[in-house]
Amino acid sequence: MTAQTAQTTQAGQNKQTEQAAPTGQHSWRPTRRRLTDGLLAALAPVAACCVALGALTTWTSTGNAGSPARIAVTSGRVFLPYGDTRDTAAFFRITNSWGANDRLLKVTSPAITGEAVLSRHRMTGGASAYGQTVESAAVPAGDTLDMSPTGLDVTVRAKDRWREFDLVPFTLHFERSGPIKTSVVVIRPGAEWR
Repeated sequence: MTAQTAQTTQAGQNKQTEQAAPTGQHSWRPTRRRLTDGLLAALAPVAACCVALGALTTWTSTGNAGSPARIAVTSGRVFLPYGDTRDTAAFFRITNSWGANDRLLKVTSPAITGEAVLSRHRMTGGASAYGQTVESAAVPAGDTLDMSPTGLDVTVRAKDRWREFDLVPFTLHFERSGPIKTSVVVIRPGAEWR
């Protein structure tokens, strides 16, 4: 190559550089450091998305994602009123077999007078006890609420005279599951009721 050709080639390259990078700026070149920084900046959100997707996949595959409460009411019993009183107590076993908590809000029945009241048996300092009214009762996910004469019960007043082994209709109203109808068996207090 001749000296004149080399100068012409050099001048052409300088002219292209001046056109590409105006006044004092150099053209951008990907360096190893720039590529590493860019990849690390993109890696953090991608990793976070992968972790979140993995957690959601595990949650849904175990059946917990969006699964409502599944309530079953069994072993319903109501004590036969004693003597001249019509006041008595009803008991239920409530099982929530799915992934969401629920609450028992109230209990109704066409066979009672007035309102049924949720109450909890409490002991005083001595040998006496009393019923404490409660607004609602929690039914945790995957657990059972087992009502008993020494725990939570439903205080009711019988509309008619019941006899032992009669079936009495009740409706239990839940916060998420809505109303669930069931029938309970009338038993004598002290009888095996489980």
